[in-house]
Amino acid sequence: MSPSPSSPTGESPADPVVGDLPRDVDVVVIGAGIIGLASAHAILARHPGLGVMIIDKETTPAHHQSGHNSGVIHSGIYYRPDSHKAKMVAEGRRMMFDLLERHDIPHDMCGKVVVAVDESEIPRLDALETRAAGNHIATERLDRDGLHEIEPHMAGIAALRVPSAGITDYTRVCTALMAEMTEQGASLRLGVTVTGATPIGGGLVIHTSAGDIVARTVVNCGGLHSDRVAKSARADTDGVRIMPFRGEYYELASSARHLVNNLVYPLPDPAFPFLGVHLTRMIDGSIHAGPNAVPALEREGYRWRDVSVRDTGEMVFATRSWKLARRYWRTGLGEIRRSLSRRAFLSALQRLCPELTADDIEPSGAGVRAQAIDRAGNLLDDFAFADGPHAVHVINAPSPAATASLAIGRAVARRHETLLGTTS
Repeated sequence: MSPSPSSPTGESPADPVVGDLPRDVDVVVIGAGIIGLASAHAILARHPGLGVMIIDKETTPAHHQSGHNSGVIHSGIYYRPDSHKAKMVAEGRRMMFDLLERHDIPHDMCGKVVVAVDESEIPRLDALETRAAGNHIATERLDRDGLHEIEPHMAGIAALRVPSAGITDYTRVCTALMAEMTEQGASLRLGVTVTGATPIGGGLVIHTSAGDIVARTVVNCGGLHSDRVAKSARADTDGVRIMPFRGEYYELASSARHLVNNLVYPLPDPAFPFLGVHLTRMIDGSIHAGPNAVPALEREGYRWRDVSVRDTGEMVFATRSWKLARRYWRTGLGEIRRSLSRRAFLSALQRLCPELTADDIEPSGAGVRAQAIDRAGNLLDDFAFADGPHAVHVINAPSPAATASLAIGRAVARRHETLLGTTS
């Protein structure tokens, strides 16, 4: 076992025994993505003397979802006003801007437009405008001429301009969070795979590829593997499981970047928790086009050829998967077609930007979204958490989790505080 970490004052933490085993650390945070780092950061802010260890199986933080997103600072326009997403995006944005300024991380509040391409989409645009007002988010209704003043190469008869949307680099945000925590005495163990967690009297034993670690409490931010960690730790997640969805991107050739000024989105399907293929200016000036959303055949399956027998079998033989497929089979076939056909992907982009040609797009990277699904085959649309013996589990944190990450971390820290038997 690793030696017990010291507190920032150099003194060993109190309560050195958990059950009948020596305790290695007060808090183990599983996952060094932006949610795990934000949670650890918030816990340390509330309890500076705690020994906090962050574990991740990869050799760098932000290796998966946090390092494969579009870098958008979301406004919160899409979410139900009473949802975790709406509340935490509003709170998280304020906290994020403070951190960006504190560490001089580049960001640009460039705004975005959400476009109705024909008359059939006007009712959905109206509904989105109403929801934005319910979330106290300022928007500007644009007609065709107004849209073309902002994005002259886009098709559309109307749009909502959302000035509060922006872009940044969330990998640098993760680096900044880790730097602040290191100064406070937190430790980071990379390249260590968690294989399970066993509750014991007064804590948990975390089983890892580097041996067992005994902790007073655990915060599970395992992303694509969070449900498995929660199950091994005997948490009640009401049967929720993770289904991985791969989002594939193209990138506009440098000669075509002038066609897009900032962020351009289609109107989302209100029944499907994905935003559709859109055009995003990145903080480095490149323009990403995408993503689609197709089931990944491995929890970290960034390509079609990435296949896990366990992960694929888990999806194929689960009743919930078939319930989901019956509900969304037409949408799903369209997503798969765009994955397999460059022409189909281009066609989706041309609904927004008709001037794009096959020569204007180049294959880019992909990301895998950890999407929770319940027993009835419903895709969970909101952030979701679960408590278990000596542990807090983040069981669903899809987009806009990066924007909301610091607020999610604060919510996790509050839940974690009950495990310590304290209040604030």
